[in-house]
Amino acid sequence: MAKLFLNALALLLFGTFAMAQESYKIRPGDVLRIEVLEDSSLNRNALVLPDGTIAVPLVGNIRASGQSVSSLQGQITSGLASSFAKEPNVFVTVDTLSTASTGGGHAHYDIFVIGEVNTPGKVSVHRGTSVLQFLAESGGLTAFAATKRIQVRRTNAKTGQTSVFGFNYHAIERGSANVSSIILKDGDVIVVPARRLFE
Repeated sequence: MAKLFLNALALLLFGTFAMAQESYKIRPGDVLRIEVLEDSSLNRNALVLPDGTIAVPLVGNIRASGQSVSSLQGQITSGLASSFAKEPNVFVTVDTLSTASTGGGHAHYDIFVIGEVNTPGKVSVHRGTSVLQFLAESGGLTAFAATKRIQVRRTNAKTGQTSVFGFNYHAIERGSANVSSIILKDGDVIVVPARRLFE
């Protein structure tokens, strides 16, 4: 009897969770967990960028913002279908919700970090935070990070144009003034790509 009760409770909780996921609309700053049953190399956490998109291998950039989890899951499944003999089983969940900026208006900025870092997502930082300080706050780089090809991508809100600042983490370690003095601005996206073979 107790086992039956526990099973019913589990189904109820799962149903409530599924309903919450379905009614939730994805927002910039959310971190989504994407899992592909047929190919675990495609499993990843994907940060929803300020423009509302995520990058999915074999599919490209997809607009995620404003979609429900199941709608995005279907779009990724369709995008991957041509790469598999039969339609793959794709599972998408919201791993981390976007958090609102900490109070204080201009005292804090929202910075986004994706790629080979230990804690991807949105981080609220104080005005005047440098790239080096930010990397320390976000948990540092993974062992697979391409440390010479890190980028800061900054979009001008008025023109929509994106500037890209590349830097070498090893130059930071050597104390290069140009690199360690890059001060982050609200909405900056730090991209840490994966190392290439023999890099």
